[in-house]
Amino acid sequence: MKRVVITGMGVVSPVGNTIEDFWNSLKAGKHGFSLINDIVGDDFDVKIAARAESFSCEEYIDKKEARRMDRFTQFSVVAAMDAMKDSGTDFKDIDPFRAGVIFGVGIGGLNLTLQEYDKFLEKGPDRISVFYVPMMIGNMAAGTIAMRTGFKGDNYCTTTACASSTHAIGEAFRKIKDGYLDVCIAGGAESCVGKFALAGFNNMKALTRSDDLERCSIPFDAERNGFVLGEGCGALVLEELEHAKARGAKIYAEIAGYGATGDAYHMTSPSPEGDAAAQGMIHAYTEAGLKAEDIDYINAHGTSTGLNDKYETIAIKKALGEEKARKVAINSTKSMTGHLLGAAGAVEAIVTALSVQNDYVHVTRGYKVPDPECDLDYCTEGGRNMTVNAALSNSLGFGGHNATICIKKYKA
Repeated sequence: MKRVVITGMGVVSPVGNTIEDFWNSLKAGKHGFSLINDIVGDDFDVKIAARAESFSCEEYIDKKEARRMDRFTQFSVVAAMDAMKDSGTDFKDIDPFRAGVIFGVGIGGLNLTLQEYDKFLEKGPDRISVFYVPMMIGNMAAGTIAMRTGFKGDNYCTTTACASSTHAIGEAFRKIKDGYLDVCIAGGAESCVGKFALAGFNNMKALTRSDDLERCSIPFDAERNGFVLGEGCGALVLEELEHAKARGAKIYAEIAGYGATGDAYHMTSPSPEGDAAAQGMIHAYTEAGLKAEDIDYINAHGTSTGLNDKYETIAIKKALGEEKARKVAINSTKSMTGHLLGAAGAVEAIVTALSVQNDYVHVTRGYKVPDPECDLDYCTEGGRNMTVNAALSNSLGFGGHNATICIKKYKA
């Protein structure tokens, strides 16, 4: 079996659109939340979202092209091209059928759909844009990245709600490990912050209605009351180790294991037993050749919803054992970025890789009130300098989709 390493990364997020800015923001405990009266008005229940407000696509996409791409695809192109630049090569030296793109998108062009539907009602069917369908569909992120890079290998979109991009990274890892690809751009994107999506999530009681920017996304806190909807993208260049070594590539970390399971339980709630999520973690660290006691850190799904944080805590205890679970450092990036839906797993994989590389675990921000049902070490007192040899990154999606990747320090 081949070994798989991370050699390039790119990000679009509410707290920074370069890897350096993003990481520095997390280390500083900086959040990306803002009031959204401009989107929803003053009489709407939801007051806060997390937007990539400083995003610009001008470096890679001209104005004409940009008008023919939904915002999630713009995010994808920018993050992927930044990741390629970060990797130090365009991979033109390899067979293009040995290079792939696997990119997760949970929802796709929802806001565009609403715009075109309004046009349909007001002006009739003939006024719908000829670009509407290819702009809206979620797989266009992967397709457009491939058009930019010339990669002709595996090219598809994983759609498993909030687990979409962790599944994409896991599948890309397997393609390289099993010898089908030498390199793959993997990750995910989402951009659906708008009144319609906010209303849908709000009506199912998933979103916080807080208007306090300091206490709106508070994973594992007893007063948590829903997630903050966010937008963004994460892209990682995964590469077969020997190819990376031959070209002298910078290596962030090694992806060494992947677990994917299903709860088979409920449309939106994680399983109260936590068995499937736990098994996903076990699969990931076992494939990496590790044991529970080898895991130093977990980047939790940690949504700031009542059920997720409680049941993920149960799953971690089952995956590691009660004694080890109490010793592992756990945090939630969503305490600063909000929930990026289909992009969350990729952005959090980047965080996990940087934590492994830099031996640093960021704070879970905003935490004040302990919850006796969430009784592990969630790094609530501040960022932590600590040795991180091996880490897990969890994603749990509506429908019971669980995905975990294991990232460890690269050692020759």
